[in-house]
Order: sequence, then structure tokens, then C-alpha cells
Amino acid sequence: MTRLSEIAESWFGLCRKPPVVRTLQADFVHLPTTAHEGLPDGGSGGTGAIRRGIGAAFSGMRTLNRNRQLLWFGLLAGLVLAGNAVGEGALRYINRTLQPDIIGLYAQDFFLGFATLFCLVLLLAGLFLSLSSMKEGAAPFFEGFAGAKKYWKPLFLWSIILALAGILLLKIFFNVILVWFPQELGFLYHFGPGFITSTITQFPFNWTLDWAMLTEIPGYGGRSLLLWIYPFGLLQTLDFLMIALFLVILTPFVVPLIVLEQKTLREAVAGSFALIKKIGAEAVTCAAFLGIVLFGVFLTHLIVQAASGIVNPYVTVMFHPTTTWIAIAILYNLALVAFVFVVATVGGIAALDLYRHAKSEGSAG
Repeated sequence: MTRLSEIAESWFGLCRKPPVVRTLQADFVHLPTTAHEGLPDGGSGGTGAIRRGIGAAFSGMRTLNRNRQLLWFGLLAGLVLAGNAVGEGALRYINRTLQPDIIGLYAQDFFLGFATLFCLVLLLAGLFLSLSSMKEGAAPFFEGFAGAKKYWKPLFLWSIILALAGILLLKIFFNVILVWFPQELGFLYHFGPGFITSTITQFPFNWTLDWAMLTEIPGYGGRSLLLWIYPFGLLQTLDFLMIALFLVILTPFVVPLIVLEQKTLREAVAGSFALIKKIGAEAVTCAAFLGIVLFGVFLTHLIVQAASGIVNPYVTVMFHPTTTWIAIAILYNLALVAFVFVVATVGGIAALDLYRHAKSEGSAG
């Protein structure tokens, strides 16, 4: 007890008034002993960074649990991506009929990607504004979303930049890496696009176990035109989403700097890179933790396969699931999609927590 009193006297004796511990919104609290952990140049690392990154994810979960209105963000984001899948399917059908040149194809990809990103960026801005204007513990999402309209110009420009960068990265990935990739390392393809393609043809994602799902052209031989949306449009949307997430993770604080500090786009981009240097380890840890949670839930499809007896659908060429298993597969897919967008909402809340932490690190420094 004597030792504790000495420490308390030496700590509180540094200033005339006892220090006040201010709790950040969404319960993201940093104790004085960990507030300045990190490298001398402002970076962070070690177990403290891992703890803060995972803590930001759990904090986002608690905030979402207390503010169910924020689920509108995930629902609307899901509708935007569903619209992207429909658009991708429609463009693929139109391109098969009209056969436009390469410039027309790039223009189509750009406008569809830009429209999707602009809607997602506006929703993200609304999420940040609603969290920053919490009243009595409640975060009204639609009030924040309405306030995001004031910043449509910089968000519009930022969406154009993201769309151009996304198209460039996507073309580099498919036209350079997949073409010039060494054959000795070809097995790595099965951990990316190959994994997605092979998984989507299996039960419960391909709930009818139709072998012609990816081999026949829709519209011929009685094939439904809806196949332009699923799986063709969905696969294109997943590729687009992979690139979009990569770009957002590289620049996670551009949107909050624009809508919360009224920065210009140039200042927001520079500020985001400056902040990410300070808490890069925390941001990577938070993203990796949420990704592991998501992948763990995704692996539950193996349980559905085992329970249905459809472990290897390629062996059961003539097998078709019963109506009951088809209904279970559809419900499973809906639940999985809902969980994905709940995790996306948690990630958005955690990004704001990390942004506040980075700003507090800068103020303390």
C-alpha cells in the first residue's frame, strides 16, 4: 500500500489538477501506460499494437450491439454490391451481343466501378458522421448519412481516383500476373480466384449442383439468363470487392478526415498516410482479426456439406439435392451474406476508433 501511495503521489503531482481520463466514443479506451507504446518514429508494434487492434474490433462489436440502427449501413452496402452484380451481369450480356472495342469495355468497367464506390464511400461517410454525433448513446445513421451530402464533391473525386486505381490494379492482376506468373508457382492461383471459382460451384453455394453452371452460355439450350448475374456477375463483383478493400485498407482515414475535419482531398490523402504510419500495426491487426472471424464462419459450409452427405459434389454428377436441402442452402447463403455485412459495419466502426487513437497519439506527441 505504501508503494502504491508513492506512485500515486508522484503521478498526480505532475500537474496541479488530477488528470481526467477521457473515454473516446465507442468505449475505445487507452490507458496511460500504453498510450505511447511504439517505435521512436511514431510507429507502433509489439503486443500492445495487437491488443489495441483486436480491442478496436471488439469495441466496434459492442457499439453495434448498442446501436442497431447502424445495421442500415451493412444493409444498404449489400444492396449496392447486389446492384453491382446485376450491372456486371447485364454488361456481360450486352457485350456478348454488341461486342464493343477495348475502350468501350474499359469505360463500362470504370462507370460501374465508380458508381458503386461513390455509393459505398457516401455510406461510409454517413457511418462516421452518425458515430461522431452520438446523442445519449444512440447513433442515428440516417442523420449522419444526410449530413454526408455536404461533402459530396471531395467524396466524388475520391471515388473517381479509387475507380481508376481499381481498374488499373485489376487489369494488372489478370493480364500480367496470371499470364506471366511462373508455372512452378501456379498452385498459388488456387488460393485466390481459383479458390472462389471452385467453391462457388459446390454445395451449398451451388444449391442445385448443376454442372453446367460455369460451362454453358446463358440463353442457349434453355439456360436461364439469370446466370449472367449468378455466378458470372457475382464473380466479377467479388474481384472488384477484393481490389476495393485493398485500396480502402491502404487509405482508411481519407473519408473521416474529409467529413470530420473538413480537409481537402489532397490534405486528407496526405493525412491518412501520416496517420497510418503511427498505427499501421493496429490497423493490420484489426483487419486480420475480422478477416479470420469471417473466414472461420465461412468454413461452416463444410458442416452443411457433411450433414447433407454432399462432401464431394464432383462425384455426384447426376445427384440433385432435395427441396429441403435446397431451402437450407439458400437460408445458409442469406445468413452468411448478412454476417459479412455485419462484420463490414464493425470494421467501419473500428476504423473510426483507430482514427481517433491515431489523432490522440499525434496530440500527445
